[in-house]
Amino acid sequence: MTDSNGPKDNNQDEAQAADPVVSKPYIMPDDPEEGANEALVKEAAEARDKMLRTLAEMENLRRRTQKEVADARTYGVTAFARDVLEIADNLQRALDAVPAEARANADAGLKALIEGVELTERSLLNALEKNGVKKFDPQGQKFDPNFQQAMYEVPDPSVPAGTVVQVVQAGFMIGERVLRPALVGVAKGGAKPTPAAANGGESGGAA
Repeated sequence: MTDSNGPKDNNQDEAQAADPVVSKPYIMPDDPEEGANEALVKEAAEARDKMLRTLAEMENLRRRTQKEVADARTYGVTAFARDVLEIADNLQRALDAVPAEARANADAGLKALIEGVELTERSLLNALEKNGVKKFDPQGQKFDPNFQQAMYEVPDPSVPAGTVVQVVQAGFMIGERVLRPALVGVAKGGAKPTPAAANGGESGGAA
């Protein structure tokens, strides 16, 4: 006679024979080595310093790039402007070649020619100024070797020594730079300020 409970007993035996599931014990991490915190703090400080240096270099590069772009925009026409100045000089020479008397007594045709040359010169100077090139005339100013080139000296006691009394050729600036210095004649041996006049401001302040 067959036992109907036989298979069930076999399943129970196999379940009991299986290994029980046991969770792994939690292992505490090793204690940090001595000085590890200081090393981490130092490493973080070095990383921050490198980051700040990199940011500073990037900012300097940005500023240099902006300046180079601005300079290229302002001074990129320097060579072309120098060539154009020769045209302006020729127009001025043409006007200077006409004597004042001839200009005053000129007929309609000559007057129209003179006016046309003057208009062309003004248009040329306006075009240069739109591109950052400006004409300057130091007549009556104190001689400045940074902006003017002295061609000769002129005895003129009516003005202080070193005063520009004649302008042979006007100067031109491009941006903040001298494109061409003015060629000038400078007064020699003129009047000089008296010590009383030079110290007048200090005497007034003391009073």
